[in-house]
Amino acid sequence: MKRRGFAQWLACCIAVAAVGLPQFAFAADEAPDAFIKRLSDDVLGAIKADDKIKSGDVSRILTLVDAKVMPNVDFARMTAATVGPPWRQATPEQKQKLQDEFKILLIRTYSGALAQVNDQTISVKPMRSSPEDTEVVVRTEVRGRGDPIQLDYRLEKTAGQGTGWKIYNLNVLGVWLVETYRSQFSEITNSKGVDGLIAALQERNKTNATKKG
Repeated sequence: MKRRGFAQWLACCIAVAAVGLPQFAFAADEAPDAFIKRLSDDVLGAIKADDKIKSGDVSRILTLVDAKVMPNVDFARMTAATVGPPWRQATPEQKQKLQDEFKILLIRTYSGALAQVNDQTISVKPMRSSPEDTEVVVRTEVRGRGDPIQLDYRLEKTAGQGTGWKIYNLNVLGVWLVETYRSQFSEITNSKGVDGLIAALQERNKTNATKKG
């Protein structure tokens, strides 16, 4: 379970808390599997080199999120897919609050696994895609001690300024993150609406913060 926890954190780390290169350094024609490999290597290198990140320093991770990685993730799409139909009725202010709280939830949920980082490496599996594809799945394995852990990513190709690949969903051991949280969130929005979901996320984040000291 500890290794699964690390894999889950790594996936979310790449999605919302990875230490990558500035967006302008990404090649517009970079292959999706090369994109994931580079980000994965950057994440592992950054974790191993920073004791504060390894200890789960949430404030440090949040700073890295906003400064380095959010340009590489379609986090609005990820949050919208997780919230489901109620997202369409949400106001711009509610949507922003949902994104903010969901990001914190992911980081706080998996930050404790960082202390387990040691000799892990990322292996990207061969994939078939064509230059015309705008959405792909990149499959990887986290390798270290014990059995390899499946870690896959759904990517979309963006157009215009900042053209490149962006992550919008991820899978650990056969379980997609968006679908997992959607089932949890739908129970709340069905009974309490969008404001109820925001309040529940805020309360959960406060509780997680207290547990982590």
